[in-house]
Amino acid sequence: MENIADYELGKEITCAIFEEGDKIDISGKSKGKGFQGNIKRHGQHRGPMKHGSKYHRAVGSMGASSSPSRVFKGKKLPGHMGSENTTVQNLEVVKIDLDKNVILIKGAVPGIRGSLVMIKNTVKS
Repeated sequence: MENIADYELGKEITCAIFEEGDKIDISGKSKGKGFQGNIKRHGQHRGPMKHGSKYHRAVGSMGASSSPSRVFKGKKLPGHMGSENTTVQNLEVVKIDLDKNVILIKGAVPGIRGSLVMIKNTVKS
């Protein structure tokens, strides 16, 4: 879709605008994972699991004590993971089925099955 002036409002756009071997970017909403801890959410390491240790999967230090007497913004803490807008770049179009209006893509597509995605020409080629 190089020239937007050629298209009218309400006109159907099929998968024929792409060709086999094209590089594309796909944007969608990633899978939601719910409330997750630091180990899964940020990839932090766990503490020793042997007896005597009181630190297994805890967050760890929050920062300095009396000065600044607060937790700085951006501290990696547990919280909601996933359900974010994500773009996967430089995916290859393997095959196009014009009869079914289907594009076969090599690589990961963000989101759950049946979710809406936006397919566009790649930004980085």
